[in-house]
Amino acid sequence: MRKKILYLGNKLAHKGYTPTGIDTLGLRLEQEGFSLRYASSKSSKLLRLIDMLVEVVKSRNWADYVLIDTYSTQSFWYAYLIARLCHLFGLKYIPILHGGNLPQRLVKSPKASKRIFGKAYANVAPSLYLKRSFQEKAYQNTELIPNAIDLNLYEFKQRSNLKPKLLWVRSFAEIYNPILAVELVHKLKQQYPEAQLCMIGPDKDGSLKKSKEQAEKLGVQVQFPGKLSREAWCSMAAEYDIFINTTHYDNTPVSLIEAMALGLPVISTEVGGIPYLIRNQENGLLVPDGDAQAFIHSINHLLHDPKLAYRLSESGRATAKGFAWGHVKLQWHKLLS
Repeated sequence: MRKKILYLGNKLAHKGYTPTGIDTLGLRLEQEGFSLRYASSKSSKLLRLIDMLVEVVKSRNWADYVLIDTYSTQSFWYAYLIARLCHLFGLKYIPILHGGNLPQRLVKSPKASKRIFGKAYANVAPSLYLKRSFQEKAYQNTELIPNAIDLNLYEFKQRSNLKPKLLWVRSFAEIYNPILAVELVHKLKQQYPEAQLCMIGPDKDGSLKKSKEQAEKLGVQVQFPGKLSREAWCSMAAEYDIFINTTHYDNTPVSLIEAMALGLPVISTEVGGIPYLIRNQENGLLVPDGDAQAFIHSINHLLHDPKLAYRLSESGRATAKGFAWGHVKLQWHKLLS
């Protein structure tokens, strides 16, 4: 008999927001034969929470499992309330851990964390970083299941002789530090007047406007095409040679995996779970958080060392293969069997 799953998260991709796990994983599980219900697509945070809680009540005798997209900020408390309700009804609930700042939440809110994660059927960590962080806090019920991509949708382009053409793909939010990307291309243009930067993604907290204002202030032209479909931004990526990730906090961002699948050498800040994904000088380059000079040094390194660029392009694609849905789905079948 088909397993029945209630998936709770921010199902807002159809309203212009970046797709999250509920949009991508949910569809994949449906295609694998699972029966799913979802909540919520309400625009208001409060209405989304109410909708999720109501759906738990309605599905208490239907669902075999409840998947909960779980974050470290305000949404942590939504997950807390949902988890408590699931526990009350005896439902098997599975928090899916998002955000590189969750280990700090375990320290900041130990009692609430114990009630959510300690009583869960399982906690799903998409990175070894989060799995280890949770197990160190005695949450041995934590499973490693990475974020997945459909590898065949990402056309690999080998890079070696690079040009100073930078690509940044993320939601515009302060925690992802988009301002730094603008400052990088400004500094880079002092060495390479032909340097380019394209920043793709929707606005989340007003950072898009701030980034545009900073570009105007510094007198640099930056492309801001907004939120694009995967097909559109992957097509644009073929015109660029280096992928930069400027984030302050992170877990295992799918955008990095996608960039590696496309053959783009990646330079990223060394924060959160990223060092568990990127091994410096092996499949990407790591720099300290907020260090513009280290970014410039790494960009120059790639521009002047075609062999390094070639190696990172090849090894990045090899890394991305480990996140192919064909492999990852077996782990979900095992957990939900």
